[in-house]
Amino acid sequence: MIGFSLTEEQEQLRDLAHEFAANEMRPASPHHDQTGEYPWEIIKKAHEIGLMNTHIPERWGGLGLGALDATIISEEIAWGCTGIGTAMEANSLALQPVIEGASDYLMEKYVAPMVETPTMAAYAVTEPGAGSDVAGMRSTAVRKGDHYVLNGSKMWITNAGVAEWFFVVAYTDRGANYKGMTAFLVEKGWKGVEVGKKEWNMGQRCSDTRGVTFADVEVPVEHVVGTEGQGWKLAMGAFDHTRPVVASAAVGLARAAMEHAAAYSLERQAMGKPIAMHQAVSFMIADMAKDIEAARLLVRQAAWLKDNHQNNTMHASMAKAFAADAAHRIASDAVQVFGGYGFNTEYPVEKLLRDSKIFQIYEGTSQIQRLIIARELLMRGR
Repeated sequence: MIGFSLTEEQEQLRDLAHEFAANEMRPASPHHDQTGEYPWEIIKKAHEIGLMNTHIPERWGGLGLGALDATIISEEIAWGCTGIGTAMEANSLALQPVIEGASDYLMEKYVAPMVETPTMAAYAVTEPGAGSDVAGMRSTAVRKGDHYVLNGSKMWITNAGVAEWFFVVAYTDRGANYKGMTAFLVEKGWKGVEVGKKEWNMGQRCSDTRGVTFADVEVPVEHVVGTEGQGWKLAMGAFDHTRPVVASAAVGLARAAMEHAAAYSLERQAMGKPIAMHQAVSFMIADMAKDIEAARLLVRQAAWLKDNHQNNTMHASMAKAFAADAAHRIASDAVQVFGGYGFNTEYPVEKLLRDSKIFQIYEGTSQIQRLIIARELLMRGR
């Protein structure tokens, strides 16, 4: 049996997130976009009402919510502001591989306290010369008795400037290719950890993005996440959970852009009637609506598969690619509906277009998603 309705609890989550986005995020969004100031106060409020770190298991004091629940929250948060939303959601990517593979020691020391305190973490895998090509990373970790010596540089790390700890992947055996990668939980305050300057990006400017350098950092053996050689699997496996969530954020942005465009089209007059009454404009808005609905269905299917312990890798990539491309196109069309006003910073759709572009880049570019889809589709059963 197929059903498309949300449970009562999910409707409550949606309403809570929407109210928070409308009352706390949207009013503050222009300020954070213009200044790049990290939205600490908003994050603290979101944490207080239970909108942060929702997938921490109940065993460790968390809500233990699934991927589908996370997408419902994420869409509403992104409707409010994707810059603030990315700052909030970065914890999910850092936490997911740790939840999947960490020892009880690491879970108790680093993850469980995040339920009570708005502590931030960061997923530090991307490197200056190895973005989508994670296998091309150059970071190394050499075993020296009861610790590893970690060296390397990471780039475009979201939340790097505010994170208390990093999920890091480095080679422990370069000759074994991706099977020679190992994951570590590394504290920001350890000797040899250096966080770079905040990058000033096209959009989502209050999301803290920086480079991180590890110079002879001594990482205790007990800070290995999973087992030696399992780093690639944990790092990539996290995307099966987080890509539907990121895709749902793209849906939230697209929805905001469509709502702004529709409202404006009913107000703006041209040739004696609202521009919404002209087919050229009404068809643009109709296309926005259908793509948003299609993207949301892909998102929820991918999340449902994950929650029901079924392989969702292909569907997560489908959702991510479709929703990201749709969001950028819809934001661009919203600017077009506004005309000259859409190109002006005094109107909301200009920011939405800038913010939308990153969805086609982070957590795997739209081109990488197509590679994954093709691989999963063509190689099944071989």
